[in-house]
Amino acid sequence: MNESLITLFGIYFLTFFKFVAGPVLGHAAGFATWIVILTTVLGMMTSVVIFATLGTKIKTLIALKSAKKKSTFTKKNRTIVKVWKRYGIVGIAFLTPLLLTPIGGTLILVSFGTKKRKIYFHMLWSAIFWAIIFGLSIEKIISIPFFKTLLS
Repeated sequence: MNESLITLFGIYFLTFFKFVAGPVLGHAAGFATWIVILTTVLGMMTSVVIFATLGTKIKTLIALKSAKKKSTFTKKNRTIVKVWKRYGIVGIAFLTPLLLTPIGGTLILVSFGTKKRKIYFHMLWSAIFWAIIFGLSIEKIISIPFFKTLLS
């Protein structure tokens, strides 16, 4: 198997968990911007499909494993509820690549009872939007001579 294909698969796999890893590592590895964007979107959407499909089961398993009583009203939970009440699914999808992980954003939407097709649609436009923003921005940053010398 080609070494660059293995690297690309690794980047794809990392974007399951951390969206920004795709553009950063993709450009650092020397891939073209469109490949970086496509890989990042595919990685996030794979994660979204898996966790939207299995979300309820995963949530139940996590609840069973962490049987000890945790505070429901943490600062993080209150912030998520505020975003949900004010902006709904659009707000959660928009913030997922920035502040949440693809898994976290998906599980939040599943826990609020959002329909899968709505999760897929809103996470897709968010992934495309942020992949383009990050992909083009990081391409510009890496073209700065200081960073070129660091990467070579």
